[in-house]
Amino acid sequence: MTAAGAGAPAFAIRGVVEGFYGTPWTHEDRLDMIRFIGERGMNRFVYSPKDDPFLRRDWARPHDPAALADLAELAAAAAPVGVELIYCLSPGLSIRYSDPEDAGRVLDKLASVAALGIRHFGLLVDDVPQRLQHDADIARFGSIAQAQATLANLVFQGLGERVPDSTLIVCPTEYWGYGDEPYVAELGQALDPDIALFWTGRAICSATLDVADAEVFTRATGRRPTYWDNYPVNDVAMRHELHVGPYRGRAAGLAASAEGVIANAMERFESSKIAIATIADYLRSPADYDPESSWDAALRDVVGPDAAAYRDFADNSRSSCLSQLDAPEVTFALEEHTFGMLLGDTARAVRVLGPLADRLAASADRLLHGPIANERLIAEGRPWIEAFAVGAAAMQLLARLTAEGRLDTDGSLLRPFLDDLRTRGLRIFGDALEMTLAEVCDHPPFPAPNPERSMTSLSPTDGEAGHRE
Repeated sequence: MTAAGAGAPAFAIRGVVEGFYGTPWTHEDRLDMIRFIGERGMNRFVYSPKDDPFLRRDWARPHDPAALADLAELAAAAAPVGVELIYCLSPGLSIRYSDPEDAGRVLDKLASVAALGIRHFGLLVDDVPQRLQHDADIARFGSIAQAQATLANLVFQGLGERVPDSTLIVCPTEYWGYGDEPYVAELGQALDPDIALFWTGRAICSATLDVADAEVFTRATGRRPTYWDNYPVNDVAMRHELHVGPYRGRAAGLAASAEGVIANAMERFESSKIAIATIADYLRSPADYDPESSWDAALRDVVGPDAAAYRDFADNSRSSCLSQLDAPEVTFALEEHTFGMLLGDTARAVRVLGPLADRLAASADRLLHGPIANERLIAEGRPWIEAFAVGAAAMQLLARLTAEGRLDTDGSLLRPFLDDLRTRGLRIFGDALEMTLAEVCDHPPFPAPNPERSMTSLSPTDGEAGHRE
C-alpha cells in the first residue's frame, strides 16, 4: 500500500464515484472501497450507480428501510477514515422542471438521506435528452439550462434550510467539451455560485486534463471544475477494454485550477483498485507523480505475491483513452520480428520475441491455473487473461516457426490463433499482435532467410534499442 505521505494533498476533493452502467457494487464492496480510498488519502465516495432504479428511473420513490440502513452504515464507515459520502439523485429522465411538487420530491428524497448524517449531495442530469420535453416546461423556460438551474437553486435553498452545512454539486446534461459552450455557460451563470459543477474535460473520456481548459471552464461558469474523470470505467462502448493501467495525462499544475477529481470506477470492483491507487498518488502530489512507479506499487498492493505475472498481463492491456502505449514490450518484439524477417535475418527476428513469448505464456499459466492470492481479481479479468494466453501461445509458435525456417510454408498454422483472438473481440496486445499475425496469414511470404545475415555476430545491445536507459 502506498503511504499517504506528508503535507497537505494538492487537490481539495479526491475521490471515487460508483457511476457506471452495469450491475451496481454490493454493500460490502462499497464498504471495502471506502476503506481502500481512505487508506490512500482520498476523501470522497460518490454513491451514484446508474442502474440503481431508486436513483434514476424511479428517483421519486423513497428508499426502503434496508437501503437506508446500508446508506447509514456507509456514512458511518466513511467518517473514521476521512471520507465523506456524496449521495446523488438523477431525476432528469422524467422530472417536470416547472412543477414545484417535483422539486419538493427531490428535496424530500435528499432530506431522507440527510437524516442518516449525510451532508453532501449531487443533482445529476447527465445522459438525458438535451431538450425540454414536458409541455409546461417548454412554455415556462427558454432553455433546458434555465430549467435545470431553477431546479438546482430551489433544491439548494431547501437543503440549506433543512440540512445545515449541506453542499450540492450538479452534473450538467452537456458535461464535456471546451468548457465555454453556450449551454454550460448559461447554466453556470444561472446557478447559485455555491453550487459546484462536474465536468469531464474535452471528451466524455478525456485523454488529458489541462490547466488552460480548466481556466476556460471557470471563466465561463463562474466556478472551478470538479472533474468527473471517466477512468478506469469501461462501460458502454469500452466493454472490450480492461482498464488496469496507471493514471496518465493529467497536468501537474491542475490542482491550482480545479476543485478536485472524482474517478469513475469500473463495474469490475477489484480490478478498479489498481488504477484508483495510482489516481490517489496523483491527487496527493501531482508534481511528484510518476505513473509507472505508482503503478508498480499498486500492482504489488492489489495483486499481492503474483504481481509480476499480473504485470505481464496488464502491460498488454493498457488500451484506454489515457494511454498511447497499448503493449509496449510486445510491440517492440514484434517490430523486431518483422524487421528481421524483411532482412532475411531469422536470428534477429526471434531473439527478443522468443524469450518474451515464453515468459508471457508462463505468466498466463500462473494467472489461469494458480493458486492466486487475489482470486476475485483474476475472475474479473479472466476473459482478457484467456485472450492473453492465446496471444502468448501464438507468439511462441511464431517464434518457433521462424527459428525453424518454416514460416513461409507453415504460416497457416497461426490462422486459428488469429481467428480466436478476433472472435473474442477483447482489447489485448493493442493492434500489434493481430496485425503481425494477419501479415503472416493473409499476405505474401517474407523474403527467404539469409544464412549469412543470420550468422552475423550481433552486439549485446542490438535488437534491444527500445529498452535502453
